[in-house]
Amino acid sequence: MRRLSTIGVLVLAFNATRGAEPAVEKVSYYGQIRPLFSQHCQGCHQPAKANGGYVMSEFAGLAKAGEAGKPGIVAGKPETSYLVELIRSKAGKAEMPKGKDPLPELQVKLIAEWIRQGAVDDTPASAKAAAVDEKHPPIYFAPPVVTSVAYSPDEKYLAVAGYHEILLHKADGSGIAARLVGLSERIQSLAFSPDGKSLAASAGDPGRVGEIQVWDLEKKKLKHSFPLTFDTLYGLSWSPDGATLAVGCADNTVRAVDSATGKQVLQMGTHSDWVIGTAFSQDGQHLASVSRDMSVKLTEVPTQRFVDNVTSITPGALKGGIMALDRRPMKEKKMAKVPDDTPNAPARVYDELLFGGSDGAPYLYKMHRETKRVIGDDANKIRKYESLPGRITSLAFDGTGARFAATSSLDGKGEVRIYDTDADKKKFVCEKIAGAVYAVSWSPKGDRIASSGFDGTVWIHNAADGKLITQFVAVPLASLKTSTPLTK
Repeated sequence: MRRLSTIGVLVLAFNATRGAEPAVEKVSYYGQIRPLFSQHCQGCHQPAKANGGYVMSEFAGLAKAGEAGKPGIVAGKPETSYLVELIRSKAGKAEMPKGKDPLPELQVKLIAEWIRQGAVDDTPASAKAAAVDEKHPPIYFAPPVVTSVAYSPDEKYLAVAGYHEILLHKADGSGIAARLVGLSERIQSLAFSPDGKSLAASAGDPGRVGEIQVWDLEKKKLKHSFPLTFDTLYGLSWSPDGATLAVGCADNTVRAVDSATGKQVLQMGTHSDWVIGTAFSQDGQHLASVSRDMSVKLTEVPTQRFVDNVTSITPGALKGGIMALDRRPMKEKKMAKVPDDTPNAPARVYDELLFGGSDGAPYLYKMHRETKRVIGDDANKIRKYESLPGRITSLAFDGTGARFAATSSLDGKGEVRIYDTDADKKKFVCEKIAGAVYAVSWSPKGDRIASSGFDGTVWIHNAADGKLITQFVAVPLASLKTSTPLTK
């Protein structure tokens, strides 16, 4: 398959300004146009959120007329294609993408040229998948790997990450209350908003596009879909006021967006590997992030300024990448001493961070440095806990911060352990865990712990003693012969 080269695009643009015939270069829908639509358009024009009655996530919907009554694309006629009219910039502004900067002129010309050439769908047969949307939810013949679970603040739901969807289970495990089917294949992390009205997910299609989803819990509808980067997103967290959403990215950056508009408000790029987890400070002024690069870093949110490494910068201080992060719930208190190179820097709120990864040990650190840095010191370290077998995959504090849960994976096996935060050794291990565990969540009341992982089973344990209360398969399973769901 040929792609329009950069030189070809420039020749096309130059010839168009001269009124000459455009350069004859075949434009690929699958290789060139589809990624543009995915990055800039599909957040608002997909089955779960079809603004204007127009769907752009599947080729068949491109030529249809939305609420405006005009066909989006007329093959061979860019001048009468409503889509081209909407994306063309006039005096530096364009109607679409809504609320965002206009597409670069070369991208607009590329889309117009594809339409002029006949708007051909050259998607390979191997890349064409069956439609997955609210009317056609995923069909499972085997349980998927579960990457995230989260209790709603009112303890009505337990959200579980599936394929192309979030499954809202009743919190007691008695059944599925709703299936929130979206565009992204992979759902990597889940987090309820501080007010409990929304559920957000970091998601995406590997190597193609990342997506932040925000769902309205009452309506069970997608409120927002914010495309971000060109790969799956990880480690989503809400700011305490609910105004900002932060994610880790596979391009080694930490990013944050306005939770209502999707406008990017932060990008920090000092990590040297994938960023897997994020956590805001209690006052929302700082953002901690963990990465496969064996570091925990701190960013000032209003200025987007990288502040410091939370951990020691001495090589070998941490063994392997860090995969999990949580901030300890605490009573707010001001730090007595803050070394800062900014004159008259305001007092910071004291915070503690829990993190872990490849070496299997949970660590508790101060978020902010209270002493002047000395090369080789580890002044923020409070405690290293007894290690789990294998690597730590997730960590979560209870609502008081007095206890935390840690999960691990090693050779197909896993553990869910409970620790007292102010003690070094584990309190107990939850019983009857059958495989590797990748996700854990505390109920708001603190009396139950939900976990899941490789085999798609969700376990709910008593948080007082680790006894198993119930377990269930995360998704409805179908018969291989009939494709009829066997479980609900």
